[in-house]
Amino acid sequence: MKIAVIGTGYVGLVTGACFAGGGNDVICVDIDEDKVRSLQRGEVPFFEPGLDEMVRSNIDEGRLSFTTDIALGIRESLLIFIAVGTPQTENGEADVSSVLEVARSIGENLDGYKIVITKSTVPVGTTEKVRDTIKSLTDQKFGVASNPEFLKEGAAIDDFLKPDRVVIGVEEESVGSVLRELYAPFMMSADRTIVISIRSSEMSKYASNAMLATRISFMNEIANLCELLGANVSEVRSVVGSDSRIGRYYLYPGIGYGGSCFPKDVKALEKMAHDVGYEPRVVTAVDRVNAAQKERFFNKIVRFFDDDLDGKRIAVWGISFKPNTDDIREAPSLYVIGMLLEAGCSVAVHDPAAMENARAVFGDSVDYFESYYDVCNGADALVIHTEWSQYRQPNFEMIKELMKTPVIFDGRNIYDYMRLEALGIKYLRVGR
Repeated sequence: MKIAVIGTGYVGLVTGACFAGGGNDVICVDIDEDKVRSLQRGEVPFFEPGLDEMVRSNIDEGRLSFTTDIALGIRESLLIFIAVGTPQTENGEADVSSVLEVARSIGENLDGYKIVITKSTVPVGTTEKVRDTIKSLTDQKFGVASNPEFLKEGAAIDDFLKPDRVVIGVEEESVGSVLRELYAPFMMSADRTIVISIRSSEMSKYASNAMLATRISFMNEIANLCELLGANVSEVRSVVGSDSRIGRYYLYPGIGYGGSCFPKDVKALEKMAHDVGYEPRVVTAVDRVNAAQKERFFNKIVRFFDDDLDGKRIAVWGISFKPNTDDIREAPSLYVIGMLLEAGCSVAVHDPAAMENARAVFGDSVDYFESYYDVCNGADALVIHTEWSQYRQPNFEMIKELMKTPVIFDGRNIYDYMRLEALGIKYLRVGR
């Protein structure tokens, strides 16, 4: 099929590359000229395992191209995916102005029947606004659909190629049939396509992310209680997760969730509820617990040093909100590092992928190291924000020799408490 993907951010680029990899002809459109030129050279502007190779191979094979000409993308394609950003506004709602601007461009350039699909995460009712915007500008026939993404950063290609579900929201059965055909190559083992109404499709994205965020915040509350009551959250989690009604996923306590989806989507769902006069008590609590968890973790560091962090040297492992991505949006590390700096600490940081993004936030206020061992040299404490694989089995003897004070504050609970205590390293984690 001939496909246009408007927007080459995380969702748009993964979508375009994976559809091209399936044999479709894909044009990706973006207004950023420098970005488009880089993509035309096969240079991916963010870190996602395997994506750069997929982009380059599909460019070389002629199935994937990039342009700033949205009119060209519209004219050359049957399916038009809108995958532009929907950032959070000050009042918590999702800003859909870019989505509707794309809809206006589609309406102005429509030259025959097309199907317009919202891929961006959008509030309930947005796809209808897209339809109405296009309809106000053209007499051409077209179809609309909602097709929310369920991609995990760090595993996006595998999620796209082997989805646990593909949600398609439609008004017309014929539109649903076309999109079923598009996704058929990814359903060879079993059909996991779910065709529902457009509004239910839009809501399903927010509901899914809010549920996962709820599980994280719930386990963080349990972890906090474990600390106060003398229980071990790891042992508690093993019991809770063994219940088949609950399962083991997203039950890991830590310093809170971050990234481009959970924080934004939880707040957007809360705003949607308020707009229709409903008080979303659970969703509101999820957001508040997450915010408090970062503060609680920082206060653990403060208490260890008897409320005096001034002049302390703090080593930091991990800045990205999760492993296998360079995304630091809403990362808990940003809060903790910011508070450490405000308290008078000098901060040394390491991250395998997110260093440049960190520089854009912190500038010269922190020290950056290519070696995660060098970060520890002369440090009064080591703080772990992200469970990158290279941090999981380090040389603890070397770390102890390098550090001024052998103490680790672990926001992801990745080490064995007894082993570190036996080595003479003080180990403070979440939920114990």
